[in-house]
Amino acid sequence: MDRALAQDTKGNALTAFLPAARVAGAPDDAPMPAALVAVWCGRHLLLVFDRFRGEWELPGGRIDPGETPLQAAVRELHEESGLRLPTLTFAGYARFRLVGPPRDEYAAIYTAHVPTLHDAFTPNGEISAIRWWDTADTPPDGTQVIDATLAQHTRLQRHLSD
Repeated sequence: MDRALAQDTKGNALTAFLPAARVAGAPDDAPMPAALVAVWCGRHLLLVFDRFRGEWELPGGRIDPGETPLQAAVRELHEESGLRLPTLTFAGYARFRLVGPPRDEYAAIYTAHVPTLHDAFTPNGEISAIRWWDTADTPPDGTQVIDATLAQHTRLQRHLSD
């Protein structure tokens, strides 16, 4: 897992994507404090703009105490985008090598597919905007490369299972 699938300008890296079909349970060689969601509408991917990091990224975040990764993903998706999707599909686990402080950790990754582009959004203290990236085009300026790469892996897994 030394070779990065993607690395951002700060040195954080996506080191592995473990598809749901290939894992029997949650990995236990590093903590899993987060859950992320890749929401697709055709070839469009939902991104949220994190006002603190100044980047377009996948909705998601910390798993609160007592919460399952799925519950965290549903909650974070709603809090960050206004989109309420109680049913998400487990896509797998992403392994990250992070630099501040240096550590390895996982995130549970979920996907959803919606029939129309959702745009009912109210900016909040964390997220200032949402957008639907047409993945046939280059990513919007300021897109977190790790999240864009991870989302493409979820899409590839969906097509492999079709």
